[in-house]
Amino acid sequence: MTEYVNIRIGEHRFKAALHMDEAPETCRKILEALPITGKAIQARWSGEAVWLQMDPYGVEAPLENQTSHPGKGDLLYYPGGVSEKEILIPYGSACFASKVGQLPGSHFATIIEGAERLAEMGEKTLWEGAQEISIESGDA
Repeated sequence: MTEYVNIRIGEHRFKAALHMDEAPETCRKILEALPITGKAIQARWSGEAVWLQMDPYGVEAPLENQTSHPGKGDLLYYPGGVSEKEILIPYGSACFASKVGQLPGSHFATIIEGAERLAEMGEKTLWEGAQEISIESGDA
């Protein structure tokens, strides 16, 4: 059975399928932390992506299903270390990185509804600044 999360960034709404088989610990910890709310900001070093700082949510998960090259709509969780804990949401071409260089992230979910609006959301975040973000259970 596939589990989902609903994501709102500004006025844009998305639905993402969790990769429970490939990133089980990350998915479990993210689900336990829901609802997650905050501000999505433009990723400074990762290309066409926004990110949400995750330190306040107490999510402790190992790296699993790792990549540094997510596709549009591939959600990554970074558990901290050389950079802050975060969720990265690519809206175009991205290479996950920080000011110290390329990072691995856990690919834990993929946007399956609303992906056609990701570029519009990203451009709004880039040019207008931080956007309200919420991540809630797919049942919400």
